[in-house]
Amino acid sequence: MKNTEPNIRPVESPERRGEPRLRRPTSADGSAVWELIAACHPLDRNSLYCNILQCEHFAETCVVAELDGEVVGWISGHIPPNEPDTLFVWQVAVGEKARGLGLAKKMLNAILDRAVCADVDRIKTTITKDNEASWGLFTSFAADRDAPLVRAPHFTREGHFDGRAETEHLVRIGPFGALADVAAA
Repeated sequence: MKNTEPNIRPVESPERRGEPRLRRPTSADGSAVWELIAACHPLDRNSLYCNILQCEHFAETCVVAELDGEVVGWISGHIPPNEPDTLFVWQVAVGEKARGLGLAKKMLNAILDRAVCADVDRIKTTITKDNEASWGLFTSFAADRDAPLVRAPHFTREGHFDGRAETEHLVRIGPFGALADVAAA
């Protein structure tokens, strides 16, 4: 059917324009998430069961990105019970097909825009020293949110991982807007 209205254009879904569609995961996404994480070095591969549980139990604080019916992005996170103002980000994965689109930051903002995160004004995550993509994402995110970023070794190679994994640095971002408040004072 031809559009005869001069100023009306047909609506296209985000996927038809080549942009990933962001949504809450379901347990049926667990396997695709597990495979995506396996393809995203240096992420630790959890059990398939763990990813299924994340998709089901933490859907409100996780996100999947789909492109052409394929899961190309994933963020897992949760709000710690004793820190209702904090989103803890567990893993960020962006498949090769979707890299360079700013997808990780879009997914992070999509989670924070949800009602469950209405009281969240800070983020915590852990990052190994050599994970340049994560450092870039979270440094840029902190700048976008006018928030301080503080980092310190947290789970250490010898003290926690018995030498089997690299030290994870705890990264704290927030409160959001704090740097803007200081600049305005």
